[in-house]
Amino acid sequence: MIVRLNKYLAECGIASRRKSDLLISEGRVKINGKPVFEMGAKVDTDKDEVLIDGEKLLTRKKVYYLLNKPKGVITTTSDDKNRTTVVDLIPTSEKIFPVGRLDFNTTGVLILTNDGNFSNKLTHPTNGIEIEYEVKLDRELSKEDKEKLLKGIYLDRRKSKFTSITFPKRNVYHFVRVITVEGRNHFVKRMFEHFGYRVKDLSRIRFGKFTTKNLRKGEFRLLTEKEIKFLMKQK
Repeated sequence: MIVRLNKYLAECGIASRRKSDLLISEGRVKINGKPVFEMGAKVDTDKDEVLIDGEKLLTRKKVYYLLNKPKGVITTTSDDKNRTTVVDLIPTSEKIFPVGRLDFNTTGVLILTNDGNFSNKLTHPTNGIEIEYEVKLDRELSKEDKEKLLKGIYLDRRKSKFTSITFPKRNVYHFVRVITVEGRNHFVKRMFEHFGYRVKDLSRIRFGKFTTKNLRKGEFRLLTEKEIKFLMKQK
């Protein structure tokens, strides 16, 4: 079957399509021994041999995990300081990677997979996947700042906003829940920092339809086939 090279790399769990394009542009991908630099290059999956950094690419079984990330664990596949990574918490022989990032001390929903297309579906802003956080601030959120955060501000010269801000505890205004479709690094913290608030505690309680219900910190489960299909069918 003939497919675009970046799609094939994503399906083999190497990286998302966008990151696969970067690998191609850097000359790290070869087809039948020849480096490929074209973004639109195609590969015959039945005949061609694809190599990444000199290693033959093998089609892997796709796996999908939902982890309730604890504090003190880094969201990478490896660490030169020998700190515990999210990958260390899941015993699998498959080469998996985290979908998006959570800071060192941020807890909650984290998906790990080897399916680049699935990762791209979850994180691409045009897909509008909602992300919900519980946030503990160093002081009460004012009504004025709440309205500004909902209306939108500029971060990185881009219009940025929360789609919802609620107070889950009655008359407690330093503990809030926010919903956004943004997945940029430190997005929630930077939004509040813009108005002088410091985030003391942060937990991602929902990513799309995925939650950590019945999962204690550090525990994980496999996603069901129904959950995966439901997500991939969304716009």
